[in-house]
Amino acid sequence: MEDGGAESETHAQFKSSLPREEKDKLKKLLVLKVYKRRWFVLLVLCLLNLSNATLWLSFAPVSSQTASYLGVSLAQVNWLSLVYMLLSVPLSLGTTWMLDTLGLRLTLIVGSWLNMTGAVIRFLGAALPEYDASSRYPVVLLGQAISALAQPLIIFTPTKLAALWFPVHQRTTANMLASMSNPLGLLLANILSPLLEDYGGVPTITLAYMVPPCVSCLLATVGVRSSVPPTSPSPSAQSGPEPFLQGLKLLVKNRAYLVLMLCLGSGIASFTCFSSLLDQILCVQGYSNEFAGLCGALFIIWGIVGAGLLGVYVDRTKKFIEVTKINLSLSSVACAAFSVVALMPGQQAAVAVVCSLFGFFGFSVYPVAMELSVECSYPVGEATSAGLIFASGASDATGRTVCLFHLSLRSVLPLALQTPGGRGTGMLWEQRGPCHLQPGAPHRIRPGAPQWVRPGL
Repeated sequence: MEDGGAESETHAQFKSSLPREEKDKLKKLLVLKVYKRRWFVLLVLCLLNLSNATLWLSFAPVSSQTASYLGVSLAQVNWLSLVYMLLSVPLSLGTTWMLDTLGLRLTLIVGSWLNMTGAVIRFLGAALPEYDASSRYPVVLLGQAISALAQPLIIFTPTKLAALWFPVHQRTTANMLASMSNPLGLLLANILSPLLEDYGGVPTITLAYMVPPCVSCLLATVGVRSSVPPTSPSPSAQSGPEPFLQGLKLLVKNRAYLVLMLCLGSGIASFTCFSSLLDQILCVQGYSNEFAGLCGALFIIWGIVGAGLLGVYVDRTKKFIEVTKINLSLSSVACAAFSVVALMPGQQAAVAVVCSLFGFFGFSVYPVAMELSVECSYPVGEATSAGLIFASGASDATGRTVCLFHLSLRSVLPLALQTPGGRGTGMLWEQRGPCHLQPGAPHRIRPGAPQWVRPGL
């Protein structure tokens, strides 16, 4: 007891000898607190992520109908989604600097306004009258580009939000909820776009997808009042990140981070290509648009289920590395299996099962791996470590999507009729079959594949 009293007296003398500023810092280190407000900030980020994802792939499930309405080719329709990946790469460094330097609140508000502005412009472009139909595609593409500017501001934020507002035992779950709202938006786009197109066409699609960005913009502007809580929820949240350029230098020298960036970036590229081109890949083998949409939905639903299970498991066990390695390996196997079964006509059950497994093992590991990137790169800012991984995936996905589209185009439209001079006849061709693809030329008919004939035959 005497020793304890002497120790307390020594601590009291030590604290009394500290300057006032040092006492305040010490008090903050000893007091940790969480706020209910953190769930509202997380809700706003989830809505932003979901609405931005629906804008991203709102035209992919109805690519042929969109091309017909806008009067453009299928390649031009693909650029409505490719513009997201193309713009996110050069914007990544600026976004990570903005998050780590200017703060979470300003980043969310700027992202929400860009997201809403792009959605409104898309609707205005799609609603142009028939006599100005040639202007529809440029205006819609402009709206897509503005919404694409918001994507890095939104999609890089989950790790930062989890680190600043949530205690250690809730970080992975918070990151999972914010990250998985993006594939949930992709799921809604796959389900709703065909229904909305049947109901009212492309203008109805753009009108319906304009509402969530407007709501989330209002909530972000009015409801998010600070970048950080008054009191930190964990000791690591109290220490500021390394300066931006210094953080980049540390990441370049971090072998574990570079390996994770290579693996996860490649995974992001695979998932992006899968989501963007699934309709066109399956339709080549005679599968319907509805079945392709179902496979995309299964891919995302099982990914969300897997992410929920992994988030709870990792929060309790902290086995980031083991979970990441196992899931990336199994998702590679599922991806290879899809590349085989997707070439087989009439195998609906096998294709659906493989798409579900691909989503369960692949999509689910994304939030866990992002949290692992923050852990293995500390004290680098969360936005910097997560942003570079996403930028590597986006650049990889852009190249893959362009290559895969041209390969699928060659599969659907090879061997155009040749004139004696060696040039194509330039005749338009239309399809009779379950998928609605762009006009092209006749090709070798596979069993169950769509058939192409000259108009009027």
